[in-house]
Amino acid sequence: METKEKKFLTVAPFECAWIKDLKFREAGRGCVSFDAFAHNDVTVVFRENVGSQHYHYKRDNSPHYTVIIGSHRNSRLKIEVDGKTVVDVVGIGLCCSSAFQSYWISIYDGLISIGKGRYPFQNLVFEWLDTNPNCSVQYVGLSSWDKHVGYRNVNVLPLTQNHLSLWKQVNSEYNGDGDEELEDEQTGYDKWGLENFLERWELSDMLFIVGEEARSVPAHKVILQASGNFVLSSSHEDVIQLQQVAYPTLHALLQYVYAGQTQISEAQLSSLWGLALRFEVMPLMKQCKEAMERFKANKKLSDSGETMELSYASSHIHFGGNFCCGLPINMQRLQQLRSTGEYSDISIYIEGQGLIARAHKVILGLYSVPFTKMFTNGMRESNSPEVCLRDVSPAALKAMLEFMYCGDLRIEDNEDFGTLLLQLLLLSDKFGISLLHQECCKMLLECLSEDSVCPILQVVSSIPSCKLIKETCERNFAMHFDYRTTASLDFISLDETTFRNIIQHPDLTVISEERVLDAILMWYMKSEKLCGWEVVNELITNSTLESVFKDRLQLVNDLLASVRFSLLPYPLLKKLENTSLSTQISAFGDLVKEAINYIECGAATHGNYQNERFQHRRSSYKELQYICDGDNNGVLFFSGTSYGGHPWVNPVVYKRITITASSPASRHTDPKVLVSRTYQGTCFAGPRMENGNICAWWMVDIGKDHQLMCNYYTLRQDGSRSYIRNWKFQGCMDGKTWIDLRVHENDQTMCKPGQFASWPVTGPNALLPFRFFRVLLTGPTTDASNPWNLCICFLELYGYFR
Repeated sequence: METKEKKFLTVAPFECAWIKDLKFREAGRGCVSFDAFAHNDVTVVFRENVGSQHYHYKRDNSPHYTVIIGSHRNSRLKIEVDGKTVVDVVGIGLCCSSAFQSYWISIYDGLISIGKGRYPFQNLVFEWLDTNPNCSVQYVGLSSWDKHVGYRNVNVLPLTQNHLSLWKQVNSEYNGDGDEELEDEQTGYDKWGLENFLERWELSDMLFIVGEEARSVPAHKVILQASGNFVLSSSHEDVIQLQQVAYPTLHALLQYVYAGQTQISEAQLSSLWGLALRFEVMPLMKQCKEAMERFKANKKLSDSGETMELSYASSHIHFGGNFCCGLPINMQRLQQLRSTGEYSDISIYIEGQGLIARAHKVILGLYSVPFTKMFTNGMRESNSPEVCLRDVSPAALKAMLEFMYCGDLRIEDNEDFGTLLLQLLLLSDKFGISLLHQECCKMLLECLSEDSVCPILQVVSSIPSCKLIKETCERNFAMHFDYRTTASLDFISLDETTFRNIIQHPDLTVISEERVLDAILMWYMKSEKLCGWEVVNELITNSTLESVFKDRLQLVNDLLASVRFSLLPYPLLKKLENTSLSTQISAFGDLVKEAINYIECGAATHGNYQNERFQHRRSSYKELQYICDGDNNGVLFFSGTSYGGHPWVNPVVYKRITITASSPASRHTDPKVLVSRTYQGTCFAGPRMENGNICAWWMVDIGKDHQLMCNYYTLRQDGSRSYIRNWKFQGCMDGKTWIDLRVHENDQTMCKPGQFASWPVTGPNALLPFRFFRVLLTGPTTDASNPWNLCICFLELYGYFR
């Protein structure tokens, strides 16, 4: 396999490419979009685990799905389950060997959907439902059969329960109102291209005078100069006289430039060749010359009098939404014209910022119907070489213009990346730049993180076309509710609808219902600092509801019903019953009394307790609480019982968890020892070099289907006197990007052989769920002979587990 320009991947016959980033975020649910160039058998494999380069689906005995586009010499679409054909249909979803073609394949709980286009659920061509779905597939492999297959622009996107309708909305949001003359062009960017400006007076800045009849033919300087050499001036009144050229010849040349193809009769072929030579449209000149040589060699063909078609066949790889794909336009020359402002007919200013860029109206109009209207409907900008924008970020405007000229979204990955991306999203929505809007949406979904959810929600909540991002962020917030409402107060600024959607989300995950109550009360009062219900109750006692909740007072009763009071401890409910919250907020008092009555009388004696307020949240964590050193309450002990299913056995032996060390396994570096219930006199992880630094570590993987919000951990010294003094306790989700949960510097706790010691994990990171945990030695131990041996013989983790 070979990679070109880091974006173009060629898979050799009978091989398979496994790229680390091609993985569903949620097993059994995801979508892969890609471009492919192949004669046949574009093959995509979905497995539970990564395969090798020489993996082939025909030899795979493990559970997997295989989708083959263009099977049987590019005549059929096939779907295989575990090597057995379940779908074999003729003439659907075939390959393209003359150019890259876009496809997408989604899997959602066994529903396999296949379509054409750059975005999910655009041009759906086939769907099939597996009645016995494999909900564990997660890794995506790009494969082939007997011929090379080229792939590029490969992306894995997340899916939600409403993924189909949401992605359709992302793609169709901008097909809105418009003038009648632009109505056809607003039907979608598949039909909206440079050819729509062919010989149209809108946005033109020059003209040809052609033929004896002196016919005027409009054109656009920037387009012509990027495709040839038309010897133009930079003035706004440019005329090229072509009285000796017939109109059909000029029309054929312009059609070739604007549409990438044209038709010409044999009698006019020589004239077209001469015109292409004069203006240095080299691809057209070459094709005309080749056609004339064919006519000359074949007299019968020459006498036929038929017209022939000339099409521009690009050998270059194009990325993104570049309008130049399939057109004889020199991208480097176009970029040069943008950077120099040559032939520009519009100067863009930002109020208070001055001149930002010089551009070309036809390029802006290509991507944006609002820009086209602005320049053609008689507004001030129609007759002015300047436009002044308000409330626009200069950096976002420059990134938007760069996208328009090159079709690729280029944003530097720095600390301002997220802010600029959101500004660009707003700008693309404002000017209806659908392709840019889609790229921003996709990029936001791909870079979603713990700290970016609230800022994104604050922006996209007001943009109808961002419904997919809004719903994804709401679900992400709900699933990490404890962290989101503890790490910062950003959630206080969320609007009522968004916050309500999060509070009522079916995937809301909390370690205690008390945190839901605290978050709602903080949101009501627009709190400027983190606090619990006790603080709010004290404020109400010493003041009034109006002064505490201000303009959100009218909303107080609505969201309180989302708190499942019956899940709170009974003593806490009795305490809440006698608070100012209960006495002054009637809904609060009623809900508390209802929960107390439910606990005291039991659900069996009441017929109205089917409401979800009395049900455990299906995604809640199980609390595994630290009691004392060496107890049986930890996660690793719990996994040894098959999570409460049978008596304890060593979880490493039965592969419930995986433990690895910084040094190879040996007699004294045995992963089984770290979770055994017997003391081991010698047990250590040896040193290694990582990123130029010496270190040692023990790492625990609690399993791909499990996560832990760790709030306590225990270590035990082996029989040596190599006591640790400087180390970190870390967690991560992917086994690579580690987050510090607790940092120890010159910690003197360990001082005896065989000693237990335990430490709490506090702060916002204690509310983040992780799959991997490790103890990382960052400094030498007290043993001068082997200072980098991490000598512990027991490890246990505690917290909220699922």
